[in-house]
Amino acid sequence: MGIPVLALAILLLPKIGMEAMDQAASGGTQLAYMVFGILFIMYVSIIPFYFALYQAFKLLSYIDKNRAFSDISVIALKKIKQCAITISGLYVIALPLVYIIAEWDDAPGLIIVGMVPIGASLVIAVFAAVLQRLLKEAINIKSENDLTV
Repeated sequence: MGIPVLALAILLLPKIGMEAMDQAASGGTQLAYMVFGILFIMYVSIIPFYFALYQAFKLLSYIDKNRAFSDISVIALKKIKQCAITISGLYVIALPLVYIIAEWDDAPGLIIVGMVPIGASLVIAVFAAVLQRLLKEAINIKSENDLTV
């Protein structure tokens, strides 16, 4: 999952930035600033994405080592949830910029496309929160069963 995001950050986003610079040179500076703002938010959102990806890798290694029902797994899920909320928040900040670009380009579907990362990261955050809660309950039940035996 990290390779396509890295390819996007290295190959596609700089091309978009160059086109925005060309647009600014031809007189569309306001639109170029909006594109640069969105690009900045996209680059910043890569940091929590890779951190969450690392936490997911750690969680899978805990499962592989039969330490899935432990507090470190709960902590990893909590960090994944926080990263997903951070990514969603960053794209919520970018949504007004997407709206301005959609108004300029007369493309109302662009706003829906701008909402996709928000919805996807919120789904991941909710899923991680549910798994975190279930894992806490399973750990509590396991510890109670260990005490009764």
